[in-house]
Amino acid sequence: MFIPQIILLVLLGALVVTALRVLNEYERGVIFRLGRCIGAKGPGLIILIPVIDKMVKVSMRILTLDVPNQDVITQDNVSLKVNAVIYFRVVDPVKAILEIEDYMFGTSQLAQTTLRSVCGGVELDDLLSHRDKVNARIQAILDQHTDPWGIKVATVEVKHIDLPQEMQRAMAKQAEAERERRAKVIGAEGEYQAATKLAEAAEIISHHPAALQLRYLQTMREMASESKSATILPIPLDILNVLMPKKAGNTTKD
Repeated sequence: MFIPQIILLVLLGALVVTALRVLNEYERGVIFRLGRCIGAKGPGLIILIPVIDKMVKVSMRILTLDVPNQDVITQDNVSLKVNAVIYFRVVDPVKAILEIEDYMFGTSQLAQTTLRSVCGGVELDDLLSHRDKVNARIQAILDQHTDPWGIKVATVEVKHIDLPQEMQRAMAKQAEAERERRAKVIGAEGEYQAATKLAEAAEIISHHPAALQLRYLQTMREMASESKSATILPIPLDILNVLMPKKAGNTTKD
C-alpha cells in the first residue's frame, strides 16, 4: 500500500530537480513560457515550471571573434589580405535571443563585410600608418549595427596586413630613396652652416688682423708637433700682396 506513495514522492522529487536551475555570475537565462518570452533571470537559483518553461543560457562575458583573412583592394588599387580580432559582449540577453537567430554568426559575417568595406575605402599609406583610425571606424560601424541585437563591441584590432612581394619591394625602394634624400639634405645643411661660420670668421679676422697672425702661429705649432721629414710653411697672402708690383695709375693729359 506504500508503493503509490513512494512513486508519488519520486515523481515530486524529479519535478523539483527539473524545476531548479543554477546560473553562474556571468550567465543569464532567457525564459520562454509556452513559447512567449517572459524575460531574463539570473544569476543564482531560479525555478522553472516543468514542461511549460524553457530556458536559453546567454553568456555575459566578453567574447573574442577572429575575423579570417579578407581580400581587399584599397582606394589606390593595391590588393592585399587583412584579418582582425573583435572583442564584444552581450548587454541585453533578451534582444540577443529574440532579434537574431545566432548572434555569434551574425556578428562574424558583419565584421567581415565591414572590414572589407572600411579597408577598401582608404589608401595603403593610411592603412599602415593610421591603423588606430581604421580600428575606430570599424568599431563604430559594428557597434551601430549590433546595438539592436543587444551587443556592445568593445574593441576592434586589425592584426595583420599581408602585402604582395612586389609591393614590399617597391616600399623598400621608396624607403631607401627617402633615406638618401634626407642624407643629402642633412649634408647640404651642414655645408651651409660651415660656409656661414667661415664667413663670420673671415669677417672677424678682417677687423682684427692680429687674429690671422695667431692662427698662422697655431698652424705652425700643429705642423711642428707631427713627426714628418718635410714641413710646409704656409705663407700669408698679405706678404704676396706686398711683394707684387703695384700697377701704375692712369695718367691724364693736360
